[in-house]
Amino acid sequence: MTLDPELETMRREIEGYAKEFGLDYFDIIFEMVDFDTMNQIAAYDGFPVRYPHWRFGMEYNRLSKAYSYGLQKIYELIINTDPCYAYLMNCNRLTDQKMVMAHVYGHSDFFKNNACFAHTNRKMMDVMANHGTQIRKYIERYGEEQVESFLDTALSLENLIDYQNLHVKRYEKNTYRVDEDAAEDQPNFRLKSKPHMEKYINPQEYLDEQQNKHAAEQRRRKESFPPEPVRDILLFLMNHAQLENWQVEVLSIVRDEALYFAPQRQTKIMNEGWASYWHSTIMTTRAATAAEIIDYADVHSGTVAMGKSLNPYKIGLELYRDIEDRWNKGRFGKEWEECNSYEEKRNWDKQLGLGRKKIFEVRKVYNDLMFLDEFLTMEFCEQYKLFTFEYNNDHKQYEIASRQFEEIKAKLLQQLTNFGEPLIEIIDANHDNRGELYLRHTHSGVDIKMDYAQDTLQNLYKVWKRPVNLETRYDDRDRLLSFDGKEHSNRSL
Repeated sequence: MTLDPELETMRREIEGYAKEFGLDYFDIIFEMVDFDTMNQIAAYDGFPVRYPHWRFGMEYNRLSKAYSYGLQKIYELIINTDPCYAYLMNCNRLTDQKMVMAHVYGHSDFFKNNACFAHTNRKMMDVMANHGTQIRKYIERYGEEQVESFLDTALSLENLIDYQNLHVKRYEKNTYRVDEDAAEDQPNFRLKSKPHMEKYINPQEYLDEQQNKHAAEQRRRKESFPPEPVRDILLFLMNHAQLENWQVEVLSIVRDEALYFAPQRQTKIMNEGWASYWHSTIMTTRAATAAEIIDYADVHSGTVAMGKSLNPYKIGLELYRDIEDRWNKGRFGKEWEECNSYEEKRNWDKQLGLGRKKIFEVRKVYNDLMFLDEFLTMEFCEQYKLFTFEYNNDHKQYEIASRQFEEIKAKLLQQLTNFGEPLIEIIDANHDNRGELYLRHTHSGVDIKMDYAQDTLQNLYKVWKRPVNLETRYDDRDRLLSFDGKEHSNRSL
């Protein structure tokens, strides 16, 4: 259902404010829906045309119960397409709708301009519909049980992709093979030098050493498969596992959708903080009347409230405000960093007025990991009383572990690196010359969950159809976890 005349007038008003503040967004198509329809759309991550799968039904059931019990309410939902589709709840008050529309324009501006979204498909609604059609055809041809079983396996592996190469499409089958002609080309190892310095700059010993290194590297590349570690495991399986064509397409569908949603996971704090910054700015300086400001404040305070977990709306919003304030007052650069006077820093104000320009620059080029690494400061942590916490086995409850800035920042960055998931790479796809898959977990200070690892190995075996091995570090010991199709093994290295 489209907007009624009153809401359409309100939308045009909010859009005018968004343009006034310099937001650059896609065209937005607003749809008004009831709570049940909103929960259905949200269960499909904003794409009701997606393929059928039981997990979407479970998510709908969870959302419906949370809404019925008053535990959760979805005010809006917007998807990253061109034009953007935004869904509004028809039971929201007019003040709520104003705030939500301003929030939506902030999201659309972020989708359009942030570098992480540059390679996303802006026609994903059509792509999702095509994926749904493909899966339904496979169900009709091969049976629901077989297709759903393989889809379950594929979805359990959807995080085994390379999030840093979102623009990479599917490699050709021979991607990991060495080009024999190229391998024969001999690179020139000589450094530039004048004729009379040649024997000093390029002695024969140096040239022989470089030639031997090159030859050894070529031999290693010919013998190794793949020649370099591969992080995009789903893509590797698509190209090299012994699968039927429809199974390759299912893996491709799961991977394409995982890559599409990856930027939203990479920028959750920034994206929600940016939208919250603009709905707050627009409402408090332009849109909200004196009669509406209390209702707005009530909803906004609930949105940015900090509970037991980190609230991305709150952290993102306050960090943008902090950046704006710092760049307005000149609290950055060498002079600021080298100042040791607390009193001087407390009263520091160069009146530069660069804050608004800076936050627009930040929203364009950063992701969450870079955002917090660059702009989270000790002063910010002290102001908002951030801390780390751990479970105390003696007291059987969670307790504050530290308020030290370095530990807080390290903990946050650890949670954001690869979304807090283990970094897994394929090292050898012909381990011990038996066609076994050998993977390595890059240990970053947190052990893997053993039950998750075993389930992952089991599902990789279903796709690779040969034994699968995972090298990891667990309980301060190097371990090799394996699954041969029948039983798991866990031995020291």
